[in-house]
Order: sequence, then C-alpha cells, then structure tokens
Amino acid sequence: MIDNTHKIDSFRALALQVTCHAVNQASDRQEAQLLMQNSIKRLAQQIAASLAFIGPDCRLIVLPEYFLTGFPLGESFAVWREKACLEMAGAEYEALGKIAQKHQIFLAGNAYELDPNFPDLYFQTCFVIDPAGAVVLRYRRLNSMFAPTPHDVWDKYLDCYGLAGVFPVAQTAIGNLAALASEEILYPEVARCLAMRGAEIFLHSTSEVYGQNLSPKDAAKITRAVENMTYLVSANTAGIVNNSIPVASADGGSKIIDYRGMVIAQTNTGESMAAFAEIDLAALRRDRRRLGLNNLLSRQRFELYAQSYNQSNFYPANTMLEGEVDRKHFTQTQQATIERLAKLGII
Repeated sequence: MIDNTHKIDSFRALALQVTCHAVNQASDRQEAQLLMQNSIKRLAQQIAASLAFIGPDCRLIVLPEYFLTGFPLGESFAVWREKACLEMAGAEYEALGKIAQKHQIFLAGNAYELDPNFPDLYFQTCFVIDPAGAVVLRYRRLNSMFAPTPHDVWDKYLDCYGLAGVFPVAQTAIGNLAALASEEILYPEVARCLAMRGAEIFLHSTSEVYGQNLSPKDAAKITRAVENMTYLVSANTAGIVNNSIPVASADGGSKIIDYRGMVIAQTNTGESMAAFAEIDLAALRRDRRRLGLNNLLSRQRFELYAQSYNQSNFYPANTMLEGEVDRKHFTQTQQATIERLAKLGII
C-alpha cells in the first residue's frame, strides 16, 4: 500500500477520457442510482485495464466532469437533487473509494452533491479520493451559470467551511492537489487562490467542445499552468449519451500540461487512456526555487491588486440565501449585473 506519509516526487498521472451516461431520462432516484452503479462498474474495468497498460507507477487518475450523471437539462432544483445528486458519504463515493483502495491510487472526479447544511440546494463538487478510500479534497465549483455555488450563499458557506474550505488544497504523498471545474479554467483568480495555498497539480474535470483549433479553454489551460508554475491534468468526457444533446458535443482532447506550459500528453476523441504522462514534482520544485525571470510565482506582487478587488462588485454574493430559486434567477441576476456595470461605465 502507498504510505501517505512517504512522499513520491515522480509518478505517472492519467486523464481518463470516458463516456458519460446521463441520468436525465431516469424516472426516479432508484433508476438513476442503478445507472450510476453501472457506470462505476464500467469505470472499474477501464481503470484496471488502463493501469495494467501504463504500469504500477500510475498514482493519479482524473475523471471528467459529472461523469456519473451528466448535467441538468431544465430539471428543477428539487428534481435534480432527488434524482442525480450524491450524498457526501453515499454509496457512490464508497464504491469509488474501493476502486482507489484496490489499485492504491488517488482518484479525482466531479459530481453533483448534496450538503445537509444547504438542504434546498446542491453543489457541483470536485473530489479527490486517496488510496485508503477516503475523500481528502472536496472543492465546490464557484462559477456556474445555472447551478448554485458557495458564492450564492457566501456568508453561510464561510461560516460552515471557512476560506480554506472554499479554496482547498490537499497535501498528499503525490504533492499538493487542487481542483478546478470545467469552465473555471477561464477564471484566473480561482487557480491563483489555489496556488497561493501551495497547489502543485491542478485536477481539471471538464466536459467541453474539442476541435482542431485552439479553444479559449485550451489556451487557458496552458496559461493557468504557466502563470502558477503547476501541472494540470485535464480530463474531458468521451461524449454524453442518454440525453438529447448530440453525443459528440463534448468529446476529446484530454491532456496533461506541465509547469512550463508544454502539453506532454493528449488524446483525440472517444474513450481513451492515452493521455498519461510523468509528473516530475522534483523538477517543478527546483524551478519554483530557481532565481530568474521565469520564476513567475515568486515574482507576484499581490498587494498591487488587492485594493482594486476590494473596491469592485460585479456578480453579487448571497443571492440564494433565502432558499430555492428557479432557473430564470441566474439570467435575471446576470442581466441586472450587466445593466449596473453599463450604468457605471465599466462595460
């Protein structure tokens, strides 16, 4: 077994690109959970086969965004909570924990999750399970167009989890791990706040369009890795089935990027374990301690920007403290923000 107190400075990571079997068409929670169980069984086989091919030094596997359920397609909060959201100590985490234990790996992914502190809501959660089968990192997505986030219940969320719970970094045997969800790669502040807390590897579960041209997200992946001097492991879906979205709309391009911004592994479309590469933490740490122009992290002057952030108010916090809202709440809040910023002459 891996001893989490024994630090490993070189290992392989895998961005495992698998098909998402959506639960939108499930009639109830029981049917949805059966679909999730089947997905976990398929995943167990794919992980075992991938590790047999890559080798025993593969210590980290990152899975795509909402790989067990897909995303809500107009379902109300109440319907999606009941049908598709995982309990924090539920059967799905237990089953995934057994996979991590069996293969002695760190297993990262993304799911919609319930939280007893916020019974009317759910959060999109990035998680890391360690080789003992325990969840050692739980990051709730902070920027989302049509789903609740900690920022929407900001005051209460801080009371419950503190700022360290908003920007968690897990210190593990394979380095300091942090997570980003999907389009959050486009928000540099999220990655930066994680880097401020020591993140060395960004785990990016995503479900996005992939093509031959450089997309904004792919450009951002390289940028986040370079500016924070971190590795980035980005796992995309291999399409989404069982809903009305064309299957290949989010398919392909899983990759691993090193701290210099070099794409060191990448796969095309379809289910694939081809995006694996060595994570050389010793080299990363040497670069972070090296004098010179390229040590961007040590050259940050955060005090320059703090006052501008403190004086700015764009998208408002705490808009969902009163409980459940409907889908139009999000577009109405965004519209009001746009109008306010235009009136101020900012946009």
